[in-house]
Amino acid sequence: MREPSSRPELIDTHAHLQDEKFHEDLPEVLQRAAAAGVSRIVTIATTALDSAVCIALARQHTLLSATVGLQPNNLAQEPPTAWDEVLRLVESPGVVGIGETGLDRHWDFTSFAQQEDYFARHLELARRYHLPLVIHCREADADVVRMLREDYERHGPVRGVMHSFAGDAATAAACLAMGLYISFAGMVTYKNAQDLRDVAKTVPLDRLLVETDSPYLAPVPVRGRRNEPAFVAHTLACLASVTGQLPEVLGAQTSSNARRFFGLPG
Repeated sequence: MREPSSRPELIDTHAHLQDEKFHEDLPEVLQRAAAAGVSRIVTIATTALDSAVCIALARQHTLLSATVGLQPNNLAQEPPTAWDEVLRLVESPGVVGIGETGLDRHWDFTSFAQQEDYFARHLELARRYHLPLVIHCREADADVVRMLREDYERHGPVRGVMHSFAGDAATAAACLAMGLYISFAGMVTYKNAQDLRDVAKTVPLDRLLVETDSPYLAPVPVRGRRNEPAFVAHTLACLASVTGQLPEVLGAQTSSNARRFFGLPG
């Protein structure tokens, strides 16, 4: 993998900085991110409680923006008031997106019918508030595409991102045709991920985003460590090599994409 010839600008579009793994050293994590060229991090909610925490972190740290939402695997454990709490928080300062939401057939923590119900709620909420949607999809590509297409056929293009994309080229093409962006995390750097790198080549550069999904999915060459936003530089370097772009050029492009998608400050 080529190292960047100069430090590219970076925006980590998906990190879980509210995670307990960051409780003791978040200021240092953010300092390392800034030193690596990260100009913005979107910290992504998964529950009603951590939606509030994400907003609080965005208030405390100028590098951060937040989302609110309920991740599908957490739905069954959420209190009855969880959705009302998301509705209460959605207009809070610092909120730039809805999610993460979506569908997951890998785990069985939440019934699939409940996942579909809440995915539809998040889709409607994102349209109502003109906010982008952050979509989780694990072993449920056909189901996610089906629900997105239903929404697309009723309302038009979907302002959403397929986060930590791990699907095939057909899934990526279907999502792109409906107006979505595709985001790659550390998995795209793994030795056994050539198929995913081949998919990355097919994504138009103006629809490409990069992320860490911190603290998960640390990229090569730091695989096995706690992931953190500074490491998004490695994922960008991999994607630059795959797409034939200089890292600083692709960094500028993906950062521009992230600002446009999330409405982030320049």
